Amino acid sequence: MYSKELHAGDQVYIIQRNPHTQSVAHIQEASIVENPYHPGELSLFFMEEYYPLTDDFALYTSYQEAEDEYTSSFSSDSSDDTVHHNPIQEAYE
Repeated sequence: MYSKELHAGDQVYIIQRNPHTQSVAHIQEASIVENPYHPGELSLFFMEEYYPLTDDFALYTSYQEAEDEYTSSFSSDSSDDTVHHNPIQEAYE
């Protein structure tokens, strides 16, 4: 999904990697909001932080879409289509 397709109020899902352990990642819900520091711009609000909304983020419109990519990227057996644990952690609202 491209950042130009997003609007304030949209909910998206992202895959966040642990910066200390690159083999650990979680699917997290995030919000598209007006940037409080730059009026007229949108930002990604996630983990209680505002991030510039750029195409550098892989954003997904549904949990299922994010989970499919998560499984494809992080599954130890690529023929296994199931995630063996629930990777979602809700972002604080």
